[in-house]
Amino acid sequence: MKFRTDPATIRGSIAPVVTPFTDEGAVDHDSLRALIRWQLESGSHGISLGGSTGEPSAQSTAERIAAMRTAAGEISDRVAFLPGTGSHKLDETLEMTAAAQDLGADAALVITPYYARPTQEALYQWYATVAREFPDLPLVAYNVPSRTAVDIAPETVRRLFTDFDNFVGVKETTKDFEHFSRVLHACGRELLVWSGIELLCLPLLALGGAGFVSAVANLAPNAVARMYELWEAGDFEAARDLHYRLHPLVDLLFVETNPAPAKWVLKEQGRIASAHVRPPLTSPTEAGLTRIRALLAEGGDLTQQL
Repeated sequence: MKFRTDPATIRGSIAPVVTPFTDEGAVDHDSLRALIRWQLESGSHGISLGGSTGEPSAQSTAERIAAMRTAAGEISDRVAFLPGTGSHKLDETLEMTAAAQDLGADAALVITPYYARPTQEALYQWYATVAREFPDLPLVAYNVPSRTAVDIAPETVRRLFTDFDNFVGVKETTKDFEHFSRVLHACGRELLVWSGIELLCLPLLALGGAGFVSAVANLAPNAVARMYELWEAGDFEAARDLHYRLHPLVDLLFVETNPAPAKWVLKEQGRIASAHVRPPLTSPTEAGLTRIRALLAEGGDLTQQL
């Protein structure tokens, strides 16, 4: 939890790792440990678990907490740990956030409650409840309207950032790039903003973003971390080169619903034991695999260390 007391140091590429399952569908903790070791060896600046890429809605609260425990043990304070602890139910969100705090997480990534489509006032009250319950744990809102059907307005983020010292940032997963700018303009650049949209990761840094939580880091962790480092070093042309070279892998992720394509590649490369995804997701179709293989042939060199 060494980053918890200074969340401004949580920057760069925070890899949102998949949750590996066995062929029978159980959480595969051995594969999860191996994935995290590879991420650390590849230079990722932090680890997230339990966001959309981790299939949280297909797992029980107990399974998610057990996976957090495995991840925390493997990370062992070497990089920042930002587990996803949100749910559509407040009691589950509080339970998982408490577990994250006890396991030494540096911050909790709390998704907007999905399906219910709460108002902005309701969103404020939701996050305010979590912030009051865990005053010593930095909280990061996870805004992903394509999956939750609700969007946190910049003004709501500003209210939370103003009212609660432990509300420190937001992961913005919206293709409306103007939204990124309006959030930072409303709150000031002290707010930590990470991009969850792969092709907006590099552009966000120009606005003062803290980094990215990009699913493509599951396939090319070294390249994604290096892109951030090059930008910070002022080598903008090299950073842009990596941005464009990552395009095929970004397209690969979404040939079918994420994380099924990524899991298929990780299994093929021997990084996890099974490509299993839980219902309602399914493994890639034959047509999907044809496209995945073509994109992997185009951009697969970035799945290796640079």
